[in-house]
Amino acid sequence: MSGFAFRIVDGKATSVDVKEALTCTADLVWVHLSTTAEHAQTWLRDEAKLLDYVVDALTATETRPRCEAVGDGAFVNLRGRSKEELDTSDLLASVRIWAVKGRVFSVTRKPLIAVAEVEKMVERHEVRDPGDLIAAFATAITTDLDPDVATLGDELDDCEEQLDANRVFELRRTVSKVRVAAIGYKRFLSPQRAALEKLAALPGDWLADDDRLHLAAAADRAARMAEELESIRERAALVHETLTDLRAEQIDNRSLIISIAAMVFLPLTFLTGLYGMNVKGLPYAEEPWAFDAIAAACVVIAVGVVTYFALRHWFKR
Repeated sequence: MSGFAFRIVDGKATSVDVKEALTCTADLVWVHLSTTAEHAQTWLRDEAKLLDYVVDALTATETRPRCEAVGDGAFVNLRGRSKEELDTSDLLASVRIWAVKGRVFSVTRKPLIAVAEVEKMVERHEVRDPGDLIAAFATAITTDLDPDVATLGDELDDCEEQLDANRVFELRRTVSKVRVAAIGYKRFLSPQRAALEKLAALPGDWLADDDRLHLAAAADRAARMAEELESIRERAALVHETLTDLRAEQIDNRSLIISIAAMVFLPLTFLTGLYGMNVKGLPYAEEPWAFDAIAAACVVIAVGVVTYFALRHWFKR
């Protein structure tokens, strides 16, 4: 099991051993664990002496963003980008936080990018209490995720500018990737906004007014990103439909060319097939000018068929 802990007094953070943090007295003691569920459960229950329902919430296998008030504290689950490449069905890693006055326990199963940023904020003495720490997590997560959402929008803009029937398969791959990412992010950002809003409204003296403002700002930013992701998802669907239409139109045009070619050569094939029969009695078969006559007839028929289609404007369809 890996982890770290900080003891914060008057805004000044000091790194301490995880076990030592359990007996520290300070304005805020933050213990972070990065471990499997089994190891975390054992330590949180036997060493930290947390209640069973808190331990279960901190080590649950399947999680989604949520906030629950429990006694004098609150449990918060947030989702953010991970340093590792995750499955496309679960693009964001979770951080589970248990906060009471003076103490915060956080647990991650996958390396979360926001954890390193929050750790830097603590070392810069920007965190003084549990509210500051949770607000720092919310801000770091949304700040890290915002450029990724903007990149998805830029990739979709490029696809819209490059719409071309000859690049259908290449553009479809890009659009599908953007659409999957947008759906995966939105799946967690919408409940995350609700969780942050609920946390900002919770009663309790361990959340200061400025903490509630920071949480509300993070919730608003999450809502904005969720709206942007919904827009990206809808635009991706429209681009995909456009690419499908372009591909269908391309196939129709090629089918039209094949059909015209077949119509041109159909009477010619009949004529040459008829005179290609190895039987007696074919008209003019013994005449020396017969071949030239048949060739000329084929040319006339071909020109006539092509002219007919041109007058019908088939070549412009």
